[in-house]
Amino acid sequence: MSVLSLSRLVSCIYFLAAMTLVAPAETFTTLISFNGTDGSRPPTSLAQGPDGNFYGTTSVGGTNCGTGINCGTVFKITPAGELTTLYNFCGQTNCSDGREPGAPLILATDGNFYGTTTFGGVDGNYGTIFKITPSGTLTTIYRFCQKTKCPDGSYLYSGLVQGSNGNFYGTTNGGGSSKCDCGTVFKITPTGDLTTLHKFHLADGAQPYAGLIQATDGDFYGTTVYGGEYKSGTIFRITAGGEFKTLYNFCSHTGCTDGSSPAGNLVQAVDGTFYGVTGGGGTSNFGTFFAMTPSGALTTLHSFGVADGFNPAWLMQGSDGNFYGVTEMGADVNDGIVFKTTAQGEVTVFHSFSGNDGRYPHGIGQATNGSFYGTTDEGGDGNGTVFRISRGLSHSWQQYLHLAKLMPRW
Repeated sequence: MSVLSLSRLVSCIYFLAAMTLVAPAETFTTLISFNGTDGSRPPTSLAQGPDGNFYGTTSVGGTNCGTGINCGTVFKITPAGELTTLYNFCGQTNCSDGREPGAPLILATDGNFYGTTTFGGVDGNYGTIFKITPSGTLTTIYRFCQKTKCPDGSYLYSGLVQGSNGNFYGTTNGGGSSKCDCGTVFKITPTGDLTTLHKFHLADGAQPYAGLIQATDGDFYGTTVYGGEYKSGTIFRITAGGEFKTLYNFCSHTGCTDGSSPAGNLVQAVDGTFYGVTGGGGTSNFGTFFAMTPSGALTTLHSFGVADGFNPAWLMQGSDGNFYGVTEMGADVNDGIVFKTTAQGEVTVFHSFSGNDGRYPHGIGQATNGSFYGTTDEGGDGNGTVFRISRGLSHSWQQYLHLAKLMPRW
């Protein structure tokens, strides 16, 4: 079965599973507070491995950092909260193995995890792509900025997606065109052979912050934070061969009521519609939740405000058919929230952070046990946390969700 076919199957399973859910009873648990030595400031969501454990990165901390240097780690955490540091970055001269990973890992079809670092690599500065085994053996498979002015890209804030052909696809935040330094879209084989598929030029977008998704049509979809017709970000489509098209230019409405600066990932629902969030714009300029057809027709479903958070930065679809995400700020003491929204844009606060249980959440995902797991950038003991939210979802569909490990959704 191809990975793409598996994706369709998993989507159907998620839809059918929604009919077996029971009334939720929410329980929040802080599983780990990082202390710096074991990492600090986890930047995004986790990936669940075949062993049931969770794998992630911290952008700071570890044991190889000197004064003024941010290194970061790769870690494993059990569902009960037992943490193991698998790798400490910047263990090689000039951080040639990478430093400051800022994106989620993905579990590939070979059983290994693949990820990116924002910095490190060539001259210690431009970012890398790495492979790491579940036991912690890391291999750097590509170092960016191989030539002057970085035509292959630089500075990766986003993770990878494995295409149905087995190759990986992603974006860089900088590099590409020497006239723009606006970022790229690339393809890389598991052995490290990289091809630049597109170089952004401001008019078609600039500085992608989120990664790509492969849709059911086989093409890849993504967002840029800046650029486009109104200089406020775009949504684009690109084929596996590099044929590129801008689908939507944000801030096309007066006052940017349609949103601006989409820094988060897209999600494709079972009906083929894409959903996402913007970090700015909307009626209060606090960000939006939107839907978009594959042809680029966009509908703003919700404008965020102080009561339900602002600067939304992540989105995923749960097994109950609703969408779940985080805002980095807003609500209560301004430390961020986890929110739930229907496909029609009816947003409710799922959890409001208070500092002690975390601050500034960056990602959330649903595990095979039905619970949600995520990270906060700060809070806890000051270096960030990993948390779990249990809603009492039915487990009658768990036996099927192991298929999702081949197509990580978060």
